[in-house]
Amino acid sequence: MDHLAPVTAPAVDPQPDHREVRLSQARLGDRGVISQVHVRPDVDHHGLSADELERRLLELGFVEGAAIEVIHEGAIGRDPIAVRLDDMRVALRRHDAADIVIRLDARAAAQ
Repeated sequence: MDHLAPVTAPAVDPQPDHREVRLSQARLGDRGVISQVHVRPDVDHHGLSADELERRLLELGFVEGAAIEVIHEGAIGRDPIAVRLDDMRVALRRHDAADIVIRLDARAAAQ
């Protein structure tokens, strides 16, 4: 019978070239993947409850793992923004985009 030494995997930092930012902080041309959608209950959502806004974002396709790219910014205060979300385009206010966290791809994270 052969003597088998235990095999240990080397410690690897998963996705070391990625950084996470709120979608509201993303710039024109930034690309990535949605890593979290969490609507803050302590913030005014213009008459909507946090649960209702989160439901609407999820229904629009803002779900974890969805590919996203900022494709347009408004002229005044860079608001609203338009994003390519998988295969569709969606516009939203930066205020609401603050509830979406994206993991920028390596090219965007390097800039």
